[in-house]
Amino acid sequence: MTDSTSSAACGPLKGIRVLDLTAVVLGPLATQILADYGADVIKVEPPEGDMMRANGISQNPGMSSIFLAVNRNKRSLAVDLKSAEGVTALRALIPTIDVVVHNMRVAAIERLGLGYEAVSRLNPRVVYCAATGFGQDGPHRDRPAFDDIIQAACGLVGVGSVGRDQPDYAQSLIADKTTGLAVCNAVLAALLHRERSGEGQYVEVPMLETMAAFVLAEHMGGMTFQGSTVQAGYPRLLEGGRKPVRTRDGWVSMLPYTERHWQAFFCEVGQPELADRYNIANRQERNAHVKALYGHLRELTPLKTTAEWMLLCEKLDIPATPIYTLDELPEHPHLKAVGLFEDATHPTEGPIRQLRPTARFSATPTKVYRQAPTVGQHTTEILREAGLAQEDIARLKDRRVVIGE
Repeated sequence: MTDSTSSAACGPLKGIRVLDLTAVVLGPLATQILADYGADVIKVEPPEGDMMRANGISQNPGMSSIFLAVNRNKRSLAVDLKSAEGVTALRALIPTIDVVVHNMRVAAIERLGLGYEAVSRLNPRVVYCAATGFGQDGPHRDRPAFDDIIQAACGLVGVGSVGRDQPDYAQSLIADKTTGLAVCNAVLAALLHRERSGEGQYVEVPMLETMAAFVLAEHMGGMTFQGSTVQAGYPRLLEGGRKPVRTRDGWVSMLPYTERHWQAFFCEVGQPELADRYNIANRQERNAHVKALYGHLRELTPLKTTAEWMLLCEKLDIPATPIYTLDELPEHPHLKAVGLFEDATHPTEGPIRQLRPTARFSATPTKVYRQAPTVGQHTTEILREAGLAQEDIARLKDRRVVIGE
């Protein structure tokens, strides 16, 4: 078990400073990736803390499992932005910042005096990224957006409900997390442009547009071609066929995919004639019969145990895996071998299990170098870096404009 709070920042973004005005999951996930890559991320929170501190599993108030999962490697500045003094204190930081990220509604952050025009006057080189619910040139620009709403609006719920009695959401914050990845990518691209040109810029990453593009990558279908009468959608997914399959003692995901896979599979199970029946050497014919092919697979898999199928698939080089529950993932043999899960000591929460950064850099390695902060844990040091005198910081604390250490 290691104490991850004692090491210095590292990674390819070391030296980049990020002002993180985000909350909940979308923005914090994006800025955590930047922090994992070595950026100094200053998480700005209200005095009561990010609302996600109360969501998930907690052993102490304000330090939930979800908050810990998306706020490592950051410093916390707790400041009341409803106070003019609080906004003034925050504005003192902006000349030292490379990136500003927020997921407020644009009208709200403009009212605070922290919109792009105001910030860029203080720091023309700033990369300013707004993660919005809807693009600001559309009629929904001022509407509130949450993961459920975007899942429903972008087509994801519709696609996932084909063949079901009623629609339902994905059991993951997929819109928040996917858009968070898009935010991170956009910030990195803007930083590269600034490196080449010296020019900062405004970046907008809207959830609805991002998720609609995400869903339609494979589902554009007939909409792709002007005048086509074919509907949108990828039939192979919408018409079914591939599903988890039952074994004698459990379930597996098993995917014969190529001609070679199907030939080897049917020979191994003693039904080589099926390869000819479905003309699997012809890719178009094979795709046309995908439901029947996977129907045969489902008929056969209950004849062997999960372990037997896994050995056979390894022998035939057929993609396959047991179905893992969430609680089983730490024992996944590959994830164990690569050390995805780490045991660490959090300064307030004690022994914890965490995930390491997943991207690997040979020249600028990444790691968890700072545990998720308590509310305002770094307030004093951050304000001093902004040039505020100790007596001014003490006065702001006395008036509850800022809180923390």
